Amino acid sequence: MEIYTGIDIVENKRIKEAVERFGGRFLSRIYTEKEIKYCKGKKDYISCLAARFAAKEAFIKAFYQGFTINISPKLIEITGKQGKPAEILLHLTDNQIKSILNRIKYTLSISHEKNYSVATVIIYIP
Repeated sequence: MEIYTGIDIVENKRIKEAVERFGGRFLSRIYTEKEIKYCKGKKDYISCLAARFAAKEAFIKAFYQGFTINISPKLIEITGKQGKPAEILLHLTDNQIKSILNRIKYTLSISHEKNYSVATVIIYIP
């Protein structure tokens, strides 16, 4: 079995500043419409966005480590359901990447608090 890991930590203040400075331009470059809508419905909108940012970065790091292919954050969607763990949904069209995805499994863990958000991704090939 091959295992690849990615981790990322984000200072929530950085995401808040990006949203305040660039608004929709920043949001639409990084997040899907579903992610934006989901986070806007949360009490702590910025922490929700920051946790998703960290999750996307962690996935990008783990995937690059295993396959030396960069993926845009916009193509990675972090889904959320109340009371359930977040999951990764990929919106990829490249056939090379699609063939890789058919062979791998991945897990995600995210957490956030007042100042920081963190995520870990593990990609493994059974």
